[in-house]
Amino acid sequence: MKRWRWVLLVVIALAVVGGALGWQLYRRVFGPGPRFEAEARILLIPTGARYDQVLDSLKALDLVPDEALFKQVAERKRLPARIRPGRYRIPSGMSLNALVNKLRAGEQDPVRVTFTNIRTLQQLAGVVARTIEPDSAAMIQALREPATLERLGLRSETAISLYIPNTYEFWWTTSPAQFIERMAREHARYWNAERKAKAKALGLTTEEVATLASIVQAETAKPDEAPTVAGVYLNRLRIGMPLQADPTLKFALGMDSISRVLDADKLVDSPYNTYTHAGLPPGPISMPEPRYIDAVLNAPRHDYLYFCARETLDGYSNFARTYEQHLVNARRYQRALNERGIYR
Repeated sequence: MKRWRWVLLVVIALAVVGGALGWQLYRRVFGPGPRFEAEARILLIPTGARYDQVLDSLKALDLVPDEALFKQVAERKRLPARIRPGRYRIPSGMSLNALVNKLRAGEQDPVRVTFTNIRTLQQLAGVVARTIEPDSAAMIQALREPATLERLGLRSETAISLYIPNTYEFWWTTSPAQFIERMAREHARYWNAERKAKAKALGLTTEEVATLASIVQAETAKPDEAPTVAGVYLNRLRIGMPLQADPTLKFALGMDSISRVLDADKLVDSPYNTYTHAGLPPGPISMPEPRYIDAVLNAPRHDYLYFCARETLDGYSNFARTYEQHLVNARRYQRALNERGIYR
């Protein structure tokens, strides 16, 4: 009898120990994982990465406190054969089981790409490449690809008009070609029937509207004034008067930062010289923001033909109907620059 009692005690003890060990293992696999001060850590798995490289990245982020246990769970779930590239947001406290499941399923998290105040495709490529996997060299090659531009009805001079400044979500693994296709869809969504009808009423294509909008954007940083400035240029286009837009000269000269345009600058030999070439330049001088595109499309009817910066240098302009009045306004502005020692 005593013998069976001891056997029973041993069995109970083993069950308790086994249960405790099982519970401990369960908690290590399904319970809270590593905690850290940040809300989450970001794991990047490049295209073509191997399992051992992913494991090294996880360890570098202190997401694998027990490598042997991680390998056991990962191999049981066949993670080594199912590595999916992407950007993965790993929240503080994520369990080992949830982590392996997320990676195995390829449940990557999107990135936000924001671009505004972009002047060239090269600059756009650099901004985008800082957020998604392809590098800037691959991006700029795709953005300038002649076959792609032809398919989209664009030229190298108008290519930048495809992109509407905003904040967009992408997968980190988005390819250059996928980026361009997404931007083409966003462009088509922005240029709805109403906007296209307004452009047609002005006698302009969507690319020409973007070109004029880029000039207006360079002329004024005041959105409330932009429609009036756009109206001046539209008036000039209607009567065949040269735009004489200083920002196009700065673009042609590669001197965007100068405050004063000199008479010598107006002699530059360039199709972007709107002093010597009538009509619009070949394409946008920057990537216009939507509000400036809308400023062109919704420009009020008025009879102004001239404008120049106010002598108060507050960012606003003085508008004039006659050249004589414009000269008065221009002299006031030049005097203000001279008083401040601004000669270029």
